[in-house]
Amino acid sequence: MRTPFLLVFWLMATTLNAQHLPAYTLHAKDGSAVTFGDVLAAAREADLIFFGEHHNNPIHHWLQLELVKALADDPLTRLVVGMEMFEADQQILLDEYAAGHISRNSFESEARIWTNYKTDYRPIVEFAKGAGVPVVATNIPRRYASMVYSKGLASLDGLSDEAKAWIAPLPIEVDLTLPGYAEISKAAGGHGGANLPTSQAVKDATMAHFTLRNLLPGSRFLHLNGAYHSDNGEGIIWYVKRQRGDLRILTITAQEGEAPEFTKADFTIVTPAGFTKTH
Repeated sequence: MRTPFLLVFWLMATTLNAQHLPAYTLHAKDGSAVTFGDVLAAAREADLIFFGEHHNNPIHHWLQLELVKALADDPLTRLVVGMEMFEADQQILLDEYAAGHISRNSFESEARIWTNYKTDYRPIVEFAKGAGVPVVATNIPRRYASMVYSKGLASLDGLSDEAKAWIAPLPIEVDLTLPGYAEISKAAGGHGGANLPTSQAVKDATMAHFTLRNLLPGSRFLHLNGAYHSDNGEGIIWYVKRQRGDLRILTITAQEGEAPEFTKADFTIVTPAGFTKTH
């Protein structure tokens, strides 16, 4: 009689386990569990929110969309959304699409959208369009980041004034001793030399520049970016604070797996290892 009993017990335990598979959990910096409502309440007290994502994690994009919707519903503070996924020279396309001047097909065919745009970022852009929420292209055009990687930071000096308008004002200060940039070099095994982390720094500086330029009085700015661009108060935030140390900044980051770190941001989203990815 023992074997059937154990089998039934195992089946019951397995069934109960299958019913409790959380897609994500949210945590404060001390590791304590929090709710989306807690994150939203903190976001409503901030001037500038950095939502650091893993680009191919659908849970992160869903939570971004829900946060955009909730913050857009605030009648007292206008929401502006900045996105790493669009480069500064694409702003005219975002504006023309938002105004209804060009079709979605025209916009998406010309805007150099990411491969996972339709599943992960289109819902945010479409909601923003319908709600009248401005979307800001904050990133440096990738061809100029590639220039820095191959030729060094000084190569930007030779660009035209029109091209420089899509980059943070020159000269761009770069501190390669910051842990985040040092880790990039370490992970690459020295490949690319100083130009590799510098090419990342010009992205961060440019995203900070267009974020601050579009953070107008009476507005709240939500910036969507890869987590490594804002973790530990580095990256974009380092550049922001050098210009506007008075801003109330909130950070959200993402972790995967069973041993997450909670100190990289004010709030951390944890998803299971092996969670389904988008491409």
